[in-house]
Amino acid sequence: MATTPVVLITGAAGGIGSAMARRFAADGAALELVDVRPDGLADVAAGLVKHGVAVHTHTADITDETAVDALFAEINDRTRGVDVLINNAAYAYDEDLHETTPDRWDEQVAIALRAPYLCTRAALPTMRERGHGVVCNISSVNAYQYYGNAAYSAAKSGLNSLTRSTAVRYGRDGIRAFGLGVGTVITPGAWDERRRRDPGIIDRVTRWYPAGRLGTPEDIANAAAFLSSEDASWITGTTLMIDGGLTAGNNLLAADVLSGEN
Repeated sequence: MATTPVVLITGAAGGIGSAMARRFAADGAALELVDVRPDGLADVAAGLVKHGVAVHTHTADITDETAVDALFAEINDRTRGVDVLINNAAYAYDEDLHETTPDRWDEQVAIALRAPYLCTRAALPTMRERGHGVVCNISSVNAYQYYGNAAYSAAKSGLNSLTRSTAVRYGRDGIRAFGLGVGTVITPGAWDERRRRDPGIIDRVTRWYPAGRLGTPEDIANAAAFLSSEDASWITGTTLMIDGGLTAGNNLLAADVLSGEN
């Protein structure tokens, strides 16, 4: 793109969202950062602004149609529209299906599936008008195999379908859509608490990953930046697994089989 690309990142105050903000900023993008946590947004923005990055922050509930429409109206009034939309915001409760109430189910599906739909729908008009645009949906290995978190997993599976629908329907308008199937990523805050409660959790989880390590927010940010770039202009409608090989096969089962051959 000849002009500075406008990149909107939802869930930008979190570990993956903030890493993507730093990566796209390094690539010269103008950033529109969205989250429900104003303090976290302010911290992320402050770290970027001091390096001369153009950043606007928005505190918004992106599961609400009115809030999303207002968000995009404000951005479109100030810019030519969003060039790259990163649907990143999501969360999951650590509970089994029989423990999940309908309200908690709706809450998790709303942020992981309804919000990407609302944001994508709001971004499409200016993308179609200009004849280009990128939608990046942050999915999960949970969309492919059972690792717990039934509501979150169901929503991410639906998000993969939304990725395909967007790519096929709007490809002739110059719009690409792709997903990232994310494995276990060590992010600040949540994993600090997990390690405090269970000091051995990292080692146990790492055993499942053929790459021999868990992911970092930068792993996801780097993949998002590449796939959003012109270098990936013929990649659309697919979800790339960014999971250290987790979904390629059962690492522990393979080790058992190999040990039996010796």
